[in-house]
Amino acid sequence: MRLCICLVLLSLAMCAAADIRNGGRFVWDAMGGAWDMYRAYRDMREANFKNSDKYFHARGNYDAAQRGPGGAWAAKIISDAREHWQGSVSGRGAEDTRADQEANAWGRNGGDPNRYRPPGLPGKY
Repeated sequence: MRLCICLVLLSLAMCAAADIRNGGRFVWDAMGGAWDMYRAYRDMREANFKNSDKYFHARGNYDAAQRGPGGAWAAKIISDAREHWQGSVSGRGAEDTRADQEANAWGRNGGDPNRYRPPGLPGKY
């Protein structure tokens, strides 16, 4: 919830000088993109499926970016923050962070998330 509030405040600050209609759309897309990222994270936790991490990274970023510039911005902010935390706090390592960021960028740039889909992952996801 804190992340959503921060995204809204950052979006508003970025749009202060912009046209109200375009700024409002950016904020709306950013909020939707944050929701897409959360949904992918929630699905990843629910699936609890081996080697599916990269797929859910790509899917969350892809879904968010499809909303427009605000969604892509939110996906980048969330992805970078998570990877920074993971790389510095959780101790998962630079190689895992690099691979996650590759999947993030792939999805955010419109690449098909199924590139990272592991065999056997239920169709629900």
